[in-house]
Amino acid sequence: MTGSQADNPLKDKIRTYLSSGNTLKNLAGLALGAIGGYVYYIKVGCTSGGCAITSNPYMSILWGAALGYLFADIFKLKEKKSSNEHPENTDKPAE
Repeated sequence: MTGSQADNPLKDKIRTYLSSGNTLKNLAGLALGAIGGYVYYIKVGCTSGGCAITSNPYMSILWGAALGYLFADIFKLKEKKSSNEHPENTDKPAE
């Protein structure tokens, strides 16, 4: 039974991480930042070549993506906890 998906806990951890709300939010920020960096290059840009970031579209996209990711990472979403993970009411008496 080696090689089945149920036996691979790493795949489950990666799938859980990628499907979390914070990860999706950060990836959306990264993509929007990259698009914003490209738009900034097109609209503002630097034709003389003296500007380190805005004269090169790849640098504008990279900086925009980094800023978009960091901006999205400021806001953290609270994950909903399932009732199975942390039961609040237990039958054990308090010590």
